Amino acid sequence: MVEEEDPVKLHKNGNTLYEIGRYEEAKEKFLRASELYKGKNNFFDATYALFKAGECAFMLKDYASAVEYFLKSAELSFQKGFDRFGVSALEYARDCYRAMGENEKVSETEKKIKEVKAKLEESF
Repeated sequence: MVEEEDPVKLHKNGNTLYEIGRYEEAKEKFLRASELYKGKNNFFDATYALFKAGECAFMLKDYASAVEYFLKSAELSFQKGFDRFGVSALEYARDCYRAMGENEKVSETEKKIKEVKAKLEESF
């Protein structure tokens, strides 16, 4: 009998690895957990695990991968109505673009953040 992977266990392992500075291993745990969460329609935890994978890549100074994970997290967040969380992911993506010196992307991302924040303020 093959034991089914547990996304919660992977997520916790990822957190532990992150805390001790083993970012590459943590990133792999978070990415796998995200896929498993999506498969179980647990979209909030899927977005959070992607976000954590982005943080790992950021710590590794792999800004291109970090942007990819943060943007995927933001996109899924916005699709599922987790707008405030999506804004946080966009802010991290902006910081990655800044670290890479991609000023045009920084400006585009800033604009998107402002648009989403304005929309959120309208809903209150």
